[in-house]
Amino acid sequence: MIHDPAVTDVREQLRKLVREVRHRAYVPYSKHPEAVVLLLSDGSWIPGVRVESASFSLTILPLQNAWTTAVALNRRDVVAVAFSQPPDAGVRAFLEELKLSLLDVSSDLFASQASELPALREPLVPFLDQMPGSSLEGIQLAREVAARALAPYSRFPVGCLLQLENGRCIPGVNVEHPDWTRTLCAERNALGTAISYGIAPSTWRTLFLSCVNDVRGTPCGACRQLLAEHRSDLSVWMDRGLENPPELMRVDLLLPGFFVLQ
Repeated sequence: MIHDPAVTDVREQLRKLVREVRHRAYVPYSKHPEAVVLLLSDGSWIPGVRVESASFSLTILPLQNAWTTAVALNRRDVVAVAFSQPPDAGVRAFLEELKLSLLDVSSDLFASQASELPALREPLVPFLDQMPGSSLEGIQLAREVAARALAPYSRFPVGCLLQLENGRCIPGVNVEHPDWTRTLCAERNALGTAISYGIAPSTWRTLFLSCVNDVRGTPCGACRQLLAEHRSDLSVWMDRGLENPPELMRVDLLLPGFFVLQ
């Protein structure tokens, strides 16, 4: 077996990186931060952290968080995954379902053939190039983003944009999984991306949402709960089709009396 110091160095850089991003995890209940880093074929990378909910079953796991970010950013070319701790059987099963052809390199790292690992670069930018200047522009972009959804079971693509105070937009799409408890909606996808990249909820300004197959679509209860926990006064613009203007409602009005642990 030939030892390649460059490959070993990339692995160690990934391990160091995942330890560095772990502190971004939102874990007020377990106090146990976890993270993953997805390495892409061009050397860019995507972080994913644990995001807990007061409704415990709605907690977003790191791998789920990072993978849905990758799908929303139109990137599925993952060549390695580094974990902040050895993945359990459930996480390993989730990884296998993604069919990324990764090998179990060690207890905390899965990778493609060692010789194929690219040099580590900057993190993948989580924003769209476009910055909508109106609700109609935001809804139109959300419709376009919905085309990236991975929804082979429901056939119900959803797209959203989480716009920040500076106008930049984080895309989110629904990403389905054979185990439906591992499915993530567009709104929670964008929320998880923001938290994984260390983008504070105080900088979130507006959410644009488009359920392209249903002009009556609104955030589901799970998304309302997560959004309310992080930014209850967030404005949500909802697509109402080509014939009608979008509808505006604040998150706390979408879910009055949302659950919070004191």
